[in-house]
Amino acid sequence: MYILKNAVTSIVRNKGRNLLIGIIVIVISCATAVTLAIRSSANSLIHSYENQYELSATIEIDRESMHNGMNKELTEEERQEQREKMEDIFSEASDISLDDIKNYGDSKLVKEYYYQNSIGVNSSDIESASMTESSDGRRMGNHGKGGFQNIDESDFTLTGYSTINAMNDFIQGRYTITSGEINSDMNSSSAVINNELASLNNIKVGDEIKFVDPKDDENEVKVKITGIFEEKSDTDEQMGMFANSANTIITNTTVIDKFLSKREDMKNTITPTFILKDKTVIEQFEKELKEKGLNEYLNVTTNLDQVEGATSTISNVATFATTFLIITLIIGGIVLFVINMINIRERKYEIGVLRTIGMKKRYLTLQFILELMIVSFIALLIGAGLGAASSVSVSNHLLQNEITNAQQERENINDHFGGRMDDRHVKGMNGIVSVQAVTSIDAVVDFKVLLNLLGIGLILTLISSTAAMISIQKFSPLTILKERS
Repeated sequence: MYILKNAVTSIVRNKGRNLLIGIIVIVISCATAVTLAIRSSANSLIHSYENQYELSATIEIDRESMHNGMNKELTEEERQEQREKMEDIFSEASDISLDDIKNYGDSKLVKEYYYQNSIGVNSSDIESASMTESSDGRRMGNHGKGGFQNIDESDFTLTGYSTINAMNDFIQGRYTITSGEINSDMNSSSAVINNELASLNNIKVGDEIKFVDPKDDENEVKVKITGIFEEKSDTDEQMGMFANSANTIITNTTVIDKFLSKREDMKNTITPTFILKDKTVIEQFEKELKEKGLNEYLNVTTNLDQVEGATSTISNVATFATTFLIITLIIGGIVLFVINMINIRERKYEIGVLRTIGMKKRYLTLQFILELMIVSFIALLIGAGLGAASSVSVSNHLLQNEITNAQQERENINDHFGGRMDDRHVKGMNGIVSVQAVTSIDAVVDFKVLLNLLGIGLILTLISSTAAMISIQKFSPLTILKERS
């Protein structure tokens, strides 16, 4: 008890020196509190992002594998035969049925799945956007990226989506609604068309267009135009005076199913998207699809890079906070160590007197450590309070760019769909995180951060106290008193 009393007495007697130590510890603890709060909150936000971003997987042709399988040391005739064989393989590999998709989607590794289905159709109500004329006088048009050109001698590509979530061209901003909207009712007979096609045929929102099967005039479906979209594409990608999607009609799979129900052999191409549970199941999902009969020339690709890239800014903030924390602790520890060395040298005579009257080295060392711990503890509490008050504003300032980008992304997606998408659609879209999660970073000095701060303060105190431990063990009381005299 008397050691504690002596420590308190010494602190009061040496106010100036202990005030300097206290100020240094306050600065260190305040900076540490802010960096700990930012790092903790940033890591939580990264975890939140990863949970809210949907990890999607799609099936694509492994073109590289197909090309590598071609023997280049062949005659022109043999090369032509091989090319025709590869085209057959390509056609077989890309022929994924709806039953296949349901089979692949029926997995414990998949949370949900959706798809787009495309067919070629004609129409007597509108004229296709054409670049050239064929030798027989038939007008040939563009049919969109990944679409069909002259499938079943069709003028248009009718692409149906099973859900709003599947409309990646709109989500990513390649297509943008300029008039009207996309009907969120995926069972309706509605569609949206390219603005160039609409302009060419004087089509307005609310008009109805009848599309027919190129090989069966009785197989027809009438759709209502609810929106007009614009394609944003690079000039290099556009092959002619019209956009690649000029003859693409976007609808839902219900409309596509009406055509297919009347002619089962109608040519169609299905592109699936599977939402996986998390990134740890990617390899397992690929293996499962191969076991279920996925063609050897088909690969599973994911948006893992996009998901991880979405948190890069926040990860940089967390890394910066960690680096700053380490630097602060190193510099703070060195400063405190030096101050304690000076403090011990200034109090050599006091140490000599206490040792002469019989105080043991371990008690004397304990008193000096106790003095520093009392000062440090009070300063830590003050620093934690200041850190708590400033952590939110500091962290939000660092993340302001991320917050702004996330809010802008939400607004852009809403605009792409015509500005009428509600929260439940925007939040659920593949690869799109809920913006509410980043309206601010909740960087506060909570109980966990406070415990970490106290632990760091204790370690710093012990490290800086090694000066007292070493010096007191080496000092000889008689030598100290002789030097004093």
